[in-house]
Amino acid sequence: MQIMHHVLKGNGMNEERIVQLEILAAEQEKTIAELSGEIAEQWKVINKLQKKLDALINRFLELEEQAAPEIPVTKPPHW
Repeated sequence: MQIMHHVLKGNGMNEERIVQLEILAAEQEKTIAELSGEIAEQWKVINKLQKKLDALINRFLELEEQAAPEIPVTKPPHW
């Protein structure tokens, strides 16, 4: 809002103020497009990392299952 107030101050808008607003809008549009592209790339990285994490979790659980000795369920000797 401060930018708009600064650019629009005065009684009326003249050609220079309109041009400044158009420049500002174009710069913001470019920034938004760049940020949107960066976010899309980051989501790709996140999805790849999530798949790797899921695979590692599954592998860990498999190894844990193989390493755990099977303990038979028996009653204690005093029963």
